[in-house]
Amino acid sequence: MTGFLDFLTHVPALVVLAAVGCLVFGEAAVFLGFVLPGETAVLLAGFLASTGRVPVVALAVVVVVAAIVGDSVGYEVGKRFGPRLLRTRAFSRYEGRVDSARGFLDGRGASAIFVGRFTAFLRAVTPGLAGLSGMRYRRFLAYNAAGGLVWGLGCVVAGYVAGSSYQRVAHYLGQGGAAVAVVLVVAALVVWRLRRRGARTGPARPSAAPAAVSRPRTDGHPEPRGRAG
Repeated sequence: MTGFLDFLTHVPALVVLAAVGCLVFGEAAVFLGFVLPGETAVLLAGFLASTGRVPVVALAVVVVVAAIVGDSVGYEVGKRFGPRLLRTRAFSRYEGRVDSARGFLDGRGASAIFVGRFTAFLRAVTPGLAGLSGMRYRRFLAYNAAGGLVWGLGCVVAGYVAGSSYQRVAHYLGQGGAAVAVVLVVAALVVWRLRRRGARTGPARPSAAPAAVSRPRTDGHPEPRGRAG
């Protein structure tokens, strides 16, 4: 892990900004978010910004602009290609989730653009579905800009704060100890999420077979007993 972090700190700032901008832009514009959420790249870039390798203000501007422009392109793709968009391989592969996203958009209207920005799958498909639905672009742009601003700044700040915390831990524990601490925290989060999901679903209840009802005899004789053995 320390080797990976050392590698990132030696990547030129312009390369980092260009890569992050392309990933965030491509999430909804070319549906790259199906396989690679831009959120991860933004968090890593925020981490690098905390080391001084990447200017944090420039990073925030690139992320916010790429998010808004990328979603606008995704909107136009949905508007121009219409139902053909749903027959593409990316959309047909996740047909059930796409149908849920369409229901979410129909139920919430334009506010789904803002809310969907904070979920990886919705972030990738909602702009195209909004264009497909015939939503006016001005209305879409208002919620898209608000979501892109809040999400972009939030991810950059989260990565920056995480990087600053990592540096403080590394100062006292050393790079190896800090890396172990990060791994332990991530493992704890994974276990917590799994337990929470298990608590929601609960144990499967076995289906109880209907009990046989014994009918008393009416001739006054006791019920015959089965032979032992």
